[in-house]
Amino acid sequence: MGLTTIVLLVVVAFLLIYGVAIYNRLVTLKNRYSNAFAQIEVQLKRRYDLIPNLVETAKAYMSHERETLQAVTEARNVALSGLRAAAAHPGEPGPMAELAGAEGALGAALGRLNVVMEAYPDLKASENMRQLSETLTSTENRVAFARQAFNDAVMQYNTYRQRFPAVLLAGPLGHREDAALLEFEDSAEIQAAPRVSF
Repeated sequence: MGLTTIVLLVVVAFLLIYGVAIYNRLVTLKNRYSNAFAQIEVQLKRRYDLIPNLVETAKAYMSHERETLQAVTEARNVALSGLRAAAAHPGEPGPMAELAGAEGALGAALGRLNVVMEAYPDLKASENMRQLSETLTSTENRVAFARQAFNDAVMQYNTYRQRFPAVLLAGPLGHREDAALLEFEDSAEIQAAPRVSF
């Protein structure tokens, strides 16, 4: 073997090893965001499991507010369906948008329920309702943290996938598209500074 052949084999081996390293890094980053979505899924399922209990507790006090209670239940079911679709394909734009929209509708329905509950002092004073509300608030915080971790993992994946030389190999190695962030309708409110007035 000549020197040219040896140099060529070394270069080809280096490129092959480098390509394998890029592929492994892409797989690692994709698995990270998939795992991060699994954490969101756990918290959202917990939230969805709390909502029927909240509705049942409220029913005892709010017999003539059936529309509000039904809207919450329906929004919860749509959100659960969106979660299942997103869990099957974490990071894909369609399921992420479906989940975000369903979560927005559920948030609006829960907001209406909270407004209606203000008119029922006995309901607000109920120990069971207080515990459910506190648990739901705690779960909302966990969802927010899990969503942030997921979006951070997606950003790392997308950034790596878009950088040179990974961008040249990502498509042929099965990583053709960026992963989608999970942004709920409250993203603008979360990022805005709170207003305090006296």
